[in-house]
Amino acid sequence: MGSASSAYRIIYLDVDGRIQKVVFSHCCSPCDIKELFCTAVGLPRSTTFSLLDASGAMVSIDPTMPNKEELFQNVLTQVAEQFSRAFKINELKAEVTNRLAMLEKRVELEGIKVVEIEKCRSDIKKLREEMTSRNSRVHSLICSSCLDDKKLTPHRDVPSYPKYHLSKETIDTLRQPIFDVWQWEPNEMLSCLEHMYHDLGLVRDFNINPITLKRWLLCIHDNYRNNPFHNFRHCFCVAQMMYSMIYLCNLQEKFTQIDILILMTAAVCHDLDHPGYNNTYQINARTELAVRYNDISPLENHHCAVAFQIFSQPDCNIFSNFDAEAFKQIRQGTITLILATDMARHGEILDSFKQKLETFDFTNEEHVTCLKMVLIKCCDISNEVRPMEVAEPWVDCLLEEYFMQSDREKAEGLPVAPFMDRDKVTKPTAQIGFIKFVLIPMFETVMKLFPQIEEAMLQPLRESRDRYEELKQIDEAMNEKKKSENLSMGGQKK
Repeated sequence: MGSASSAYRIIYLDVDGRIQKVVFSHCCSPCDIKELFCTAVGLPRSTTFSLLDASGAMVSIDPTMPNKEELFQNVLTQVAEQFSRAFKINELKAEVTNRLAMLEKRVELEGIKVVEIEKCRSDIKKLREEMTSRNSRVHSLICSSCLDDKKLTPHRDVPSYPKYHLSKETIDTLRQPIFDVWQWEPNEMLSCLEHMYHDLGLVRDFNINPITLKRWLLCIHDNYRNNPFHNFRHCFCVAQMMYSMIYLCNLQEKFTQIDILILMTAAVCHDLDHPGYNNTYQINARTELAVRYNDISPLENHHCAVAFQIFSQPDCNIFSNFDAEAFKQIRQGTITLILATDMARHGEILDSFKQKLETFDFTNEEHVTCLKMVLIKCCDISNEVRPMEVAEPWVDCLLEEYFMQSDREKAEGLPVAPFMDRDKVTKPTAQIGFIKFVLIPMFETVMKLFPQIEEAMLQPLRESRDRYEELKQIDEAMNEKKKSENLSMGGQKK
């Protein structure tokens, strides 16, 4: 084992199991030390030998030689300086700093112009990639000298979901309640939603950055949970039905474009981060959401909060070009509509709308707000408006979610609603009352203002009611038959 000081070289030798300390003056040359060792052990002076420490690493016998750490640091410093000169790192840093400053100044001076901003972002991205590429080459070479490998993750400026080309048939059907929402994958639904915002003129009229629209929709998708019913496909269903009603009722002739923007955006956001358990469960179980919102529409308040948390991210804020007053109007309008989807307020909202019907005035802000609340309610529970093969799977999804909740309520000792209890409810019994006493009366009320919905929406509802009533009669007849058989079998056993 060897160690060095400014004046001496000290070496410890293991001689027959005993450690001997040998001290050499700094005046001793490596040759002198070697000659001394050769003489001591009786070896020729031409012998080649090495000194090793306890770990097997070679120890220098040159008193002027720096230690391992100093030597390694010197090598790394020289390598870094050589790479810096070879790749002109300092010049590149200065160039990048100057060009970024110029690009940022251009954005500031030229205002919010989508094309210019995207071009600047593209230039900045290229600079980043060039910098990353050069750094990666230097980094990979230095890594061979056993430095830590730190990977850089490039920033993705453009969302990754593909842009689908929608056929004319798809575009036409997308505007109608008959659209089959089960035939589309999430990426395709995102493209359809994107198309709706463009088709309604919202992107053009409000100067919405198309890339921001893509990012926002992706973020919306990611913030819906994989519940049996309250999931992203349900979000798409509600937005697509709203889009259909806008065309069917010619709402763009009656409403302002800001009203249309609020209707569509509220439909897209109305169930964000739904946990799959309704307000009744939240309140009875005293969940964190119920406590936070004082038992007042906890889920709907949560959906609003999540929606505007997303809008608070600059990359997802499709309202970034609105002034403060316009944004306030959109925020308040969107919140009002999402809160209206709480079914506990159904009677209150519908009664308020009925009172305004006879003297309804599209220039009256209170009247228009009430109508928008009824419209989003219609869209939210509109599955039975759709063709039977599209509507019926949603009943299965809803019942699955209901049964999950009622099972949990039973396990936690909480009250269970009969319409959610798997031991008491069937598809016909679940749907008949809802269609007869909720859906048909609400759509009939809207029909007084928009007669054109009778054929496209009310007629399918009536047909659905009749079909479930037939199914109920069949179920009852089968149950009676089973009872008779059981009684008969019981009599035979006696």
